[in-house]
Amino acid sequence: MEWQPVRKPGAAGVVPNLTDYAATRAGFSWATARRALDGLPGGRGLNIAHEAVDRHAGAGRVALRCRDRAGRVTELTYDDLMRATNRFANVLRGLGVGKGHRVATLLGRVPELYVTALGTLKNTSVYAPLFSAFGPEPVRERLRLGDVRVLVTTPELYRRRVAALRASLPSLDHVLLVGGDTDVPDTVDLASAMAAASDEFTIPPTDPEDMALLHFTSGTTGKPKGAVHVHGAVVAHHVTAAYALDLHPDDVYWCTADPGWVTGTSYGIIAPLTHGVTVVVDASDFDAHGWYRALSDERVTVWYTAPTALRMLMRAGDDLPGRYDLSSLRFVASVGEPLNPEVVVWGEKALGLPVHDNWWQTETGAIMIANFAAADIRPGSMGRPLPGVRVGLLRRAGNQVALVGGHVVEVTDPDEVGELALRPGWPSMFRGYLHDDSRYRATFVDDWYLSGDLARRDADGYYWFVGRADDVIKSAGHLVGPFEVESVLMEHPAVGEAGVIGKPDPVAGEVVKAFVALRGGYAPTEDLRSELVAFGRRRLGAVAPKEIAFEQHMPHTRSGKVMRRLLKARELGLPEGDTSTLEGTP
Repeated sequence: MEWQPVRKPGAAGVVPNLTDYAATRAGFSWATARRALDGLPGGRGLNIAHEAVDRHAGAGRVALRCRDRAGRVTELTYDDLMRATNRFANVLRGLGVGKGHRVATLLGRVPELYVTALGTLKNTSVYAPLFSAFGPEPVRERLRLGDVRVLVTTPELYRRRVAALRASLPSLDHVLLVGGDTDVPDTVDLASAMAAASDEFTIPPTDPEDMALLHFTSGTTGKPKGAVHVHGAVVAHHVTAAYALDLHPDDVYWCTADPGWVTGTSYGIIAPLTHGVTVVVDASDFDAHGWYRALSDERVTVWYTAPTALRMLMRAGDDLPGRYDLSSLRFVASVGEPLNPEVVVWGEKALGLPVHDNWWQTETGAIMIANFAAADIRPGSMGRPLPGVRVGLLRRAGNQVALVGGHVVEVTDPDEVGELALRPGWPSMFRGYLHDDSRYRATFVDDWYLSGDLARRDADGYYWFVGRADDVIKSAGHLVGPFEVESVLMEHPAVGEAGVIGKPDPVAGEVVKAFVALRGGYAPTEDLRSELVAFGRRRLGAVAPKEIAFEQHMPHTRSGKVMRRLLKARELGLPEGDTSTLEGTP
């Protein structure tokens, strides 16, 4: 099908922040963008929490509008948030936690998560969000890798995911619990600690290059990596929220991304708050009626969500949005996985607004490519690069970027596929992988950051996602490393070998499917299959395989590695002798 541009209807009274793309790119500089932020008083540096909270205090604006699972709403003004984050920073200081020390959250969408994140940054400690649906093993691995000193979680999550592992985490000195349960050994009740702390705090001098955020990601091996980001990243957060999400100070904004992932931090907390907007926080799980009700009740104007969620809303029916008052909504954007063209068109039909796709990664720290509010949308396209971001497509040879005389070769012809790469220099670019300098250096070739994504560029400069250059699985917006899943499955006494792939799914994008070869003495029964599924869920949580198939004849490379590509070819019914059609697919 040939997709035609979708014209964005103008929102009454709202002039887009980016109206002349070419002129803005030509005149843009990150130094000028930095001057749009205040900086710490007295020239003491640049701190994310100051830009997101303290500089907006005194205006009486609501910062967070938090809806619990019962629909009850709690509001925190920027003044409230300033005092609460001051208290949390003082709690950390009282525990001896200071600059550079890692503080992690294992929480859902509750006010305490936002206070923890911003209070940690005020204290010049490092904030590391964890996905609350992770099983014990992924949690332990990330706490260990991050040298996390403080964990903020709930009594239930602590008992189920952390307590039994505490002895194997020598750096974890303090666990602060949200929920009022004071009978959990070796933990501190957060509410009591906050009540005893002062609500006055002076942010220490903060260099823009001071480490601020630690976001965990998975690479081709599936082993988690800790991507390091600095306080200077707030400049990119602020700019991209204005240009890619078209945020204005009077907006009511809702980002549905889980706060345990990078999107939920960068664009669920930091970026919108730097613009002084009201951020909607909804603790409820996905429900089509509930989401439309939240959009209507909170008068949301800008909505940032995921393709999986939009596909689920599509399945709920085109007539459902009409039952709710969505007249305040003026801009919808999506990220986390490629956005189907059908979803863009559905948005225009069902919501009266098309969906604006954009592209970025944990490592880039902020949106790099986007469909902008004032421009027509090309359904299926990621859009065009943000001002200040230089994007290129590099020619590949086999499974790696081609080098000629030690230098990369850029793809210049329209619609030719290459590896998406970026020139370093944007403020939110990650500064390293914690404890893995060699892996960090390997992501750069000839002064280009290699994204690992394959894409093409049309004649008008719009980029189109083709697929991954490795085999990381994207399921419902989450990155799943096959190696990590395989390793846990092989801990079951019946499993001798495992191979994990992403199986295409119309809603989630992909679901995790595992192929297992059984050890001697075990039969491939339905009871064993159910047992393995349950085992995976206990250990891995939401990233566990949804399907398990028994496969006694695993395909291997000459070095003995399981060939996931051949497993995927079998799953898709493709000829195993030619897997070229899988090039670039997860």
